[in-house]
Formats: sequence, structure tokens, C-alpha cells
Amino acid sequence: MGNDIVVQELDGVEFQLRAKEDFSFLNQFGKVFCVFDQNDSGNISFGVINDNQEKFFIKVAGAHTLEFSGSTSEAIETLKNTVSIYSDLKHPSLIEMISSGTHQQLFYVVFLWAEGDCLYDHWNFDFYQDHPEVKSPKKKFAQLPKEEKINTSKKLLDFMAFVESKGYVAVDFYDGSIMYDFEKNQLTICDIDLFKKGKVINDLGTDYWGTKRMKAPEEYQFGAVIDSRTNVFTIGALFFNLYGNYSGELLKKNYTENQFIPLIENDWTLSSVMYDVALQAVKLNPEKRYPTVKSFRDAWYSKN
Repeated sequence: MGNDIVVQELDGVEFQLRAKEDFSFLNQFGKVFCVFDQNDSGNISFGVINDNQEKFFIKVAGAHTLEFSGSTSEAIETLKNTVSIYSDLKHPSLIEMISSGTHQQLFYVVFLWAEGDCLYDHWNFDFYQDHPEVKSPKKKFAQLPKEEKINTSKKLLDFMAFVESKGYVAVDFYDGSIMYDFEKNQLTICDIDLFKKGKVINDLGTDYWGTKRMKAPEEYQFGAVIDSRTNVFTIGALFFNLYGNYSGELLKKNYTENQFIPLIENDWTLSSVMYDVALQAVKLNPEKRYPTVKSFRDAWYSKN
């Protein structure tokens, strides 16, 4: 395949792949109005609108995307596995799955479109750097009133407590998995593709799924158990990134040292007691964290 880049166009919207693909099946859902082609998941995703002005978000695996290092068959298998995950974890805060299907060698999943901005839209980072007058969703979120931030934190904890009750662990769950509608103050969780059910063991070592900004110590350790205490760490680390102000230097340290580093309290935007709750959630030793998401949620709720 090489490093060739092929530019395609659907309904006037351009996108890039490594090889041309047939996406004619999208016509049955409407017209394409946006494309997300820079994911590292192996999927390419489309926003589609029909004649009734209904919008859909359609993930497609099997195309040769630019950022994915695996095979198309791996991407297809992963996306097929998500169908049962989104079905099992159907929840008011989760994007709603409608159907799935195949077209030639492609596999796709159709969701109802959810309005909002991704809170870690890495594909726009260069744009923000070139246009400092434009606020990123992350910056806009940081400027929300404290009540809205706390409301969002409760929705995330409620969802994750539900995930835990269904016997799942959150894998690769971070701020890029979350969208926020700033007009309606509404949160939508949009990506739980790698969540796993049952006993989970780290079978990849240091390369286990997830961003180094938020991974728990056991997510670097080959053979380690990934369980409810890992879920607790994941949410705690997410809260530090959502409700704190990380310097570029400290973020870089997370990557170079292969570990999550919590902020000092002065860089935290919520209350001091909530800082203490979040800090316990990200203890390096799993035994010192809250044992379950529910107990973390109870502690968090009691402090606001």
C-alpha cells in the first residue's frame, strides 16, 4: 500500500485514505455532511443527514485509513465486537446505536447523531495553534461554571458505575471519548469501543490501550489485572485532566516517564475536598484506591 494518499469526495466533502473505497451504501442513510478520517482506531466515520433532517454518525471499518498501524481485518473485528458493547451498555449518556451491516469488505455501525464538540479533538490542534483567537472545546469546557463541571462529573460517574454493574472495565476511555454540547450543556459519551467484559488481563504490557496522560500503573504492566480499581483510576485521571490545568511540561512528563502524574491542588479548579477524593482515586497502589466506582461516586457526591 505504501504511503500513498488518495483523496476521495462524497457529497462535496473531501477526505483522505490510503486506497480508494466504495462507500455507496451510505446513500441509503442520506447525504454526507462531514467525515472523520484521522482516527487511529482503523475506522473512518461519517456524519450523514437524510431528507427528514435526521442525522446519523456511521463508523466504518475495513478501509485503509491514514493513522491506523494495524490490519483492516483487525479493525473490522474490533468494530464488530462493539455491537454487543453498545447494546449491553445502552445508557442516557451514551451515544445511541441503531444498526450495523456490511458492504463488500466493509463493516459499519450506525448511531444517532449527537451534537457536541469532542473534548480532545487532536485533529484540530494545529488549527488552534495557528488561530489562537479560536477556543478549543477543552478551553471552553474549562471556562464553564463550577456547577456545570460538577454536573458533568456526576454523569460520568453514574455512567461508569453502570458500566461496572454490567461487569465491564473501561479500556481506552479518556477525554477524546466525550463530547459536550455547549448550547444545551449536555454530555455525550461517544466511544467505548474497547471496553471489555469479565476478567481482563493486560496482555500488551507497556503498549496496553490508552493515553499515557491517564493510564493506571497496571495498564503498563504485562499480566496485571485490569478491574474496578483500574476503572476508579481512569475516572480520577480523567477528572484531573477535565478539572485541572496541566502545563505542557507536566503533560510531556507523563509521556516520558510512562506514568500519570496528578496536579498539585493549586492547579485544580474544583473544591479542595473534591481534590482529595480525586487524589485517592489515582493512588499508584490499587489497594489504596476506592475499591469500586460506586464507592468513588459515593465519596464524590458527599463532597458537593
